[in-house]
Amino acid sequence: MIRKLKNGQYRIYSRKIDEKTGKRRNLGTFATREQAQKHERDIQYFKRHRG
Repeated sequence: MIRKLKNGQYRIYSRKIDEKTGKRRNLGTFATREQAQKHERDIQYFKRHRG
């Protein structure tokens, strides 16, 4: 999940809510949406192909 911050940057949050905190985990902050989308794809790749 990518959200735009007030300062113009983009942050990736986990899709699941952390049970301890009740919030989504910050998975990285990027200057452009394209960078954030690329990193989100990389995260999904490693989630599927680890082992």
